Amino acid sequence: MHHDKRPKGSSTGEPPKEGERKYLIGGNWKSNGTLASAKALIETLNKGGPIPANAEVVVAVPFIHIPLTLGSLRGDIEVAAQNCGVNEKEGAYTGEICAKQLVDMGVTWVVIGHSERREGFGMAGEDNELVVKKVKVAVDAGLKVMFCIGEKKEEREAGTTMDVCAAQLAPAAKLLAKEDWSKVSIAYEPVWAIGTGLTATPEMAQETHAGIRQWIATNVSEDVAQAVRIQYGGSMKGSNAKDLLQQPDIDGGLIGGASLTEDFVTCWNCCIRRS
Repeated sequence: MHHDKRPKGSSTGEPPKEGERKYLIGGNWKSNGTLASAKALIETLNKGGPIPANAEVVVAVPFIHIPLTLGSLRGDIEVAAQNCGVNEKEGAYTGEICAKQLVDMGVTWVVIGHSERREGFGMAGEDNELVVKKVKVAVDAGLKVMFCIGEKKEEREAGTTMDVCAAQLAPAAKLLAKEDWSKVSIAYEPVWAIGTGLTATPEMAQETHAGIRQWIATNVSEDVAQAVRIQYGGSMKGSNAKDLLQQPDIDGGLIGGASLTEDFVTCWNCCIRRS
């Protein structure tokens, strides 16, 4: 599908310098939105003004709103799905949508392994191996992936944050080819900070992001570690985005609640070159 009727966006500022990571600001609408509210939110984003040239903006919308979004959202914001099937091809997988179908629609990104899906809601959650299988299927189909990892409150309190993240990353180090990583961004979600109003301080978040980057350097490669973007996904909003995004290893956000309002525009405007 060609979506050339999409309204044009606009850009401001300088693109990233050589070797500098481009910010990735992802919005996750979760299971929110009626037809009317989705149209209104698209209108808000379309009127949001220019996007910094050193940032990429993506919104992950419910499957049913993908056609609407691809038809009417400004062309400089990419569209993501919030999940895809582990099936490589179409077929007898009732209720699933496969990566190839998303690509066929014109979707360019997918969020995989979000903490809500790992936990499960009245159904079995997705385990570390399954999540990474989905990442591989999605990348092979031509999608870019926001691959979510992160620890729960009791794990943070027990001091096992990096162990948990490492266990979630380990299958990816095995299954993904080195070139696959150019299509993957890691979204670090401290699960205890999602929708609870609790946020890791920028320093706490930076420490974990640096730990994740170091893990990638040791277990994948130094090149991949330098290039891979690590988004922060724990209640980022307009009021805290600037301080979080100034940290050297925080390369963007995966934003829930704030992505449903004009506050999302405030977040993308916080992508100022790191001092």
